Amino acid sequence: MATELSTRTREWLDEYRERRTVQDWLVDIGPFAMLILLVGLFSFTSDVFFTYGNFMGVLKNSTILLFVALAGTYPILQQSIDLSVAANVGLSGVVTAMLVGQFGLLALPLGAGVGLVLGMLNGVVFTKLKLPSFLVTLGTLSVAEGSALLLTGGSSVPFRNATVGWIATGELVPTIPNLVLWGALFYVVTTFVAWKTTFGRYCYALGESESVAELSGVDVDRYKIGVFVLSGLLCGVAGALLAARISSGAASMGDGLLLPSIAAIVMGGTALTGGVGGPHRTVLGVFVIAVLRNGLDLSGVHPFVQEIILGFVVIGAVWMSMDREKIDIVK
Repeated sequence: MATELSTRTREWLDEYRERRTVQDWLVDIGPFAMLILLVGLFSFTSDVFFTYGNFMGVLKNSTILLFVALAGTYPILQQSIDLSVAANVGLSGVVTAMLVGQFGLLALPLGAGVGLVLGMLNGVVFTKLKLPSFLVTLGTLSVAEGSALLLTGGSSVPFRNATVGWIATGELVPTIPNLVLWGALFYVVTTFVAWKTTFGRYCYALGESESVAELSGVDVDRYKIGVFVLSGLLCGVAGALLAARISSGAASMGDGLLLPSIAAIVMGGTALTGGVGGPHRTVLGVFVIAVLRNGLDLSGVHPFVQEIILGFVVIGAVWMSMDREKIDIVK
């Protein structure tokens, strides 16, 4: 019996390997290979790079990007996209900063709740009005940015509250910033949701074939709205933690997060055509982006040149992860 099972396993593995293309292997091992390559390269170009202090700095500086990338992963899994993530971070951060003086620690969940509401707005408009997700979220991007500017008058909103600041900058575990612990916690939670819950399985099902999922009795609109609510909540948490970290809120605090988050998602192995990848892969893309930026900074590369490099990285990542058979359904 054991021999028979072993034979069947080998046959299945052989068949699986035959079905896989070069592109499949690139998506699987590409992020790992690129991360190892970057670490090796920058270790030689900078004496500071391969140190514990710099490593923790990379983790801390990439945590907000991790939240935003995790937020964007779920819509992409179901063949949609959320372009409002960065603006959501800004609005949530502004509301958090404005409420700290009156509510203290309670301002953090209240600010995160703003992100959740914006995400719900995205999902409802997307599903009920039958509009493309990129157009809906492009519109709410403008709504969120305008609302943040209106609330602040275009200025930053500083505050002083040591307890709120400690939530992001303190060290519950010695030498590890709390911000890093928050990132690790939400990474584990979102990965669990994707792998072990009905909600997560239906996200993948919608990405594979929305029509088949609907014929199987899945309440498609419900799960689409749920995905955008989750995305908005994660952005709201990111905005609240960012405000706590810098003790201030500003409409522009989410600027520069949208493109790197999309780069991290597709570089990690979540295809824009949906149904492939997930949050467990997104973290790899975040690490690649974070290490790349940190290494380029230490190497003295001009920030404008870094943006050019990042743009080419995005193009390459999309090329590797795109399923050509489903390219006509990207929306």
